[in-house]
Amino acid sequence: MDGSVPAGHPGEPHRGGLAGRLNWLRAGVLGANDGIVSTAGLVVGVASATTSAAAILTAGVAGLVAGAVSMALGEYVSVSSQRDTERALLGRERVELATDPQAELDELTAIYAAKGLSETTARQVAIELTANDAFAAHAEAELGIDPHELSNPWHAAGASALAFTIGSLLPLAAILTPPVVIRVPIAFVVVLLALALTGAVSARLGSAGVTRAVTRLVIGGALAMAVTFGIGRLVGVAVG
Repeated sequence: MDGSVPAGHPGEPHRGGLAGRLNWLRAGVLGANDGIVSTAGLVVGVASATTSAAAILTAGVAGLVAGAVSMALGEYVSVSSQRDTERALLGRERVELATDPQAELDELTAIYAAKGLSETTARQVAIELTANDAFAAHAEAELGIDPHELSNPWHAAGASALAFTIGSLLPLAAILTPPVVIRVPIAFVVVLLALALTGAVSARLGSAGVTRAVTRLVIGGALAMAVTFGIGRLVGVAVG
């Protein structure tokens, strides 16, 4: 062996490149799916209580804005917390490298030996990686963090809000565009088709079974709309 190591290991969340882009894409698909389900349930419920397009539009837009803000805030807080934790771990690793570089070299050697390399090869790999970029080598091997590609909470928040908004626009358009007498059935069909599509895409991106993922989403979406439709009908009758 020449002492080199692979540039990436499938499944490791800290690696950049294609895996990172797929994670972002999958998160976007899931965010859009949340927008579809939540907004569809809201507008179908309102449409079962009233035929007023203004009321449905108002409720739908309010749900879209509130959902997008909530998604963005939640993602920002989550990613910020993760980033703070990663920075703290990286800071401690930097101190350890500065105060006891020999112990850190021994630790890096042990990590690669545990992966199956011989002691001699593991030592050589550790020496070469340390000589190239000791901090990055230890951060990735010990912590599973790429110090040069920490998640950006603002990017995550913006992506979540955008994905939710795009997903929300579909059921909103589907409930407002058709004539009153068929607007709810059309919305049901459009939403279930959209959920089937997002389920298939997310399953493909995650290398999971398409049929099971699609079935879960379609049944869940249908139940959500059925429940809100029934509640809206009851409320509408009671108020009327």
